[in-house]
Amino acid sequence: MIKVGILVISDKASRGERMDGSGPAIKKIVSKLPSYQTTKYEIIPDEKEIISEKLKEWVDKDRIDLILTSGGTGIGPRDVTPEATKEVIEKELPGFAETMRIKGLEKTPFSMLSRAIVGTRKKSLIINLPGSPKAVKENLEVILPAVKHGIEILRGDTSHCL
Repeated sequence: MIKVGILVISDKASRGERMDGSGPAIKKIVSKLPSYQTTKYEIIPDEKEIISEKLKEWVDKDRIDLILTSGGTGIGPRDVTPEATKEVIEKELPGFAETMRIKGLEKTPFSMLSRAIVGTRKKSLIINLPGSPKAVKENLEVILPAVKHGIEILRGDTSHCL
C-alpha cells in the first residue's frame, strides 16, 4: 500500500474564502489507482515555515510514502512552496518537474512559469503540483507512470534494476 498525503497550499482556501478544487481532483485520481490510499489531506496557508514543518511531520512522523502538494509554485509574492520543499528534501528529482513543464507547454505557454520541484526525504517522494485542478490532472497523467517505481526504489526494492 502506498500512503498518500495531499497538501493544498492556499491562503484563501485555508481561510475558507475559496473552495479548494485541486485537492479533490488529486484525491479522485489517487482513489482510482490500485494500492494507493489517501491518508492525509490538509489545506494550509502560503507560509514557508508551515509548509516545511508539515512536510517534515508527514515524512518523519507519519511516514507518508507520497506527498502531493498543490499550489504556491508560481512567481507571485506569496508563492513559496518550492522554497519550503527545497528546505526539507534530501535529493532533488529534476526529471519529474522538467517533464511536467515540457508536457504543460503543449497546452499553455504559462507552464514555463512553474517553479515546481520534486524530491525525496527519507523514503518519501514529495511532488509540487500547480494549484489548478485542470493542471493537476494533466501533470499527474504525465508523472504517475514513474511514481510507483520511484517509491519502490526508495523502499529498497532494486530487484527490477538489475
